[in-house]
Amino acid sequence: MSWEIVIGLETHAQLSTQSKIFSGAATAFGAAPNSQACGVDIALPGTLPVLNRGAVERAIRFALAVGGTINRTSVFARKNYFYPDLPKGYQISQYEAPIVAGGALTILVGGAEKVVRLTRAHLEEDAGKSLHEDFHGLTG
Repeated sequence: MSWEIVIGLETHAQLSTQSKIFSGAATAFGAAPNSQACGVDIALPGTLPVLNRGAVERAIRFALAVGGTINRTSVFARKNYFYPDLPKGYQISQYEAPIVAGGALTILVGGAEKVVRLTRAHLEEDAGKSLHEDFHGLTG
């Protein structure tokens, strides 16, 4: 009996949009803490997320570049978890019906072409990022 080795990787990419995926808040790296959040980001009552058109356009371009299928129906859901960088307690993400299905990347390994098959590509909001390096002994 022979076995095929299969390795699965999950890779994240930050899109080059000027605002977040579900709010109009900015995405400038290195800005002052809490300066790039709005009511949608912290789930204030009465606020509703609005999908960033630029994020969808970039996902479509990605699908075309890798020969993936752009799904006609794409579903977002709340993934609930508690983390200090996610004050609203959930993340809006895709799983069952992602925006892109399939596709492949061709890479060179030792002079030979290898095809890396892609299962899916989906859009999701990312949690904030707490930086602790300037607070030695003060944070966990």
